[in-house]
Amino acid sequence: MPVVCTAHRWTSVRRLSIAVCASIVALLSLPAASLAADAPCAATKPVFSARKGLERLGAELRRKAEVRILAIGSSSTAGVGASSPALAYPAQLQRKLAALTGRPDIEVDNAGIGGEAADITLQRLETQLAEGDYDLVIWQVGTNDALRGGDEASFRAQLARGIAAVRRAKADLVLLDQQFFPTVKDPARYERFVNVLGEVAQTGGVPLFSRFALMKAWGERSMDDLRAMLSSDGFHMSDRGYGCVAELLAGDLLSASKPQVARSGTAAVAAVSR
Repeated sequence: MPVVCTAHRWTSVRRLSIAVCASIVALLSLPAASLAADAPCAATKPVFSARKGLERLGAELRRKAEVRILAIGSSSTAGVGASSPALAYPAQLQRKLAALTGRPDIEVDNAGIGGEAADITLQRLETQLAEGDYDLVIWQVGTNDALRGGDEASFRAQLARGIAAVRRAKADLVLLDQQFFPTVKDPARYERFVNVLGEVAQTGGVPLFSRFALMKAWGERSMDDLRAMLSSDGFHMSDRGYGCVAELLAGDLLSASKPQVARSGTAAVAAVSR
């Protein structure tokens, strides 16, 4: 069956360019049976950094209160590439957290809209924080800014404004960075935006889950593993890829929410493009 690059039918997102479509045909030319559908999730290096714990999340979990998590971002949050909305990473994260904690009252709200850059998502983030009380915000950000010629200084300022808004709301925050994909047209520019996000997270003391480092490690381990984590467009994640993000992120969130437990899996993610 030929590869056809189109937006997912249930989320509005820009179509990939013909050039990018052509470049991924070779990547996806192997039959589905040859892909590592059961590829292991773990990376060969730490992908979660947190210089301090997630205090509010931990407090709510310890007092057995209802926990509300806001997952906000663009197509990777909305779940473009997944076979259904129930397999987007926020929905899978909610199920993983419930299974790990035995708590059915953990709610992960999916506020993903495909195609957004940081400035538009930032406006929605501020509105969501004004209208709802969240214990944790997971902000997936930066891919569209890197791909569409956005300004790095503006991107940095938008991140800082979003971090400040979450702190004013007294919620915990985790940043989720850009995906790695092997057909990016300008890797140097793309990775500069990845590194800007990493620098802002590190200097601001904000926990970062580096999807870029995770996916790059999958590719270094095996291109079959990486292909299994990507949808048919070679850009967005597959059901398996979103499931791995949810599985690893759930474990890291719970580890970071325990103030007196050494977080051996936590390390600064520096120069993730290396």
